[in-house]
Amino acid sequence: MEKKLADRVAIVTGASRGIGEQIAKRLAAEGAKVVLASRKAEPLEALAKCIRDDGGEALAVQTHVGEADQIQALVDKTVAAFGKIDILVNNAATNPVFGPVMFCDEGAMKKIFEVNVFGPFLLGKACLAHMQKAKYGKIVNIASTAGIAFSPLLGMYGISKAAVIHMTKVMAMEWGTFGVRTNCVAPGLVKTDFSTALWSSEDILKQALAGQALNQLMQPTDIAGAVSFLAGPDSDFVTGHTLVVDAGAVL
Repeated sequence: MEKKLADRVAIVTGASRGIGEQIAKRLAAEGAKVVLASRKAEPLEALAKCIRDDGGEALAVQTHVGEADQIQALVDKTVAAFGKIDILVNNAATNPVFGPVMFCDEGAMKKIFEVNVFGPFLLGKACLAHMQKAKYGKIVNIASTAGIAFSPLLGMYGISKAAVIHMTKVMAMEWGTFGVRTNCVAPGLVKTDFSTALWSSEDILKQALAGQALNQLMQPTDIAGAVSFLAGPDSDFVTGHTLVVDAGAVL
């Protein structure tokens, strides 16, 4: 694979499994030094070893992106290990509720916004300080088609992802002057542990696939490819954009 990210340093949150894991592997395969962040240390270390065994460089940093002090520690450890930050992929997300928003209590709403919105913003801001010095940076926020169009039973999650999409535009406009490009990937239904409640139900899966232009269930590697494009040099003049990867579902 072409090493188009050689000498770049990338932070990937939510890297212990699913989409985040595949993003980390893809960026590492393209030459990036990858810093893996997630709440669970054991799978992070296993992924870091896997990347190193394949000839890449990786650092595992146990991090809860809903905690401001842990966010700063992640940035500090990245800079201490590799000297800079070129790429940030805000992939970590949570959704503790599945159902109508009328049943979403205040505690669940706070948790969703802490991880899905506040975390990516604070981490982006912490990385910005280092990207400013280099006059270069790539931030890729992972949103969802639930933030673009109504998605049954995912209302509060969708509200948080709509915030991420608009946050991406604000970051792009305000931080572009520093050479920082900020974009977003909005996946549709992807086969991950996170979305098990959707694709494991035969009725829900059948309905979802029927609404897509392409009648196939996407895999995490499909999202990793989109992130690779936005993190690499081919997208140097793309910013503030939301790249929808959903097999044509929102059409």
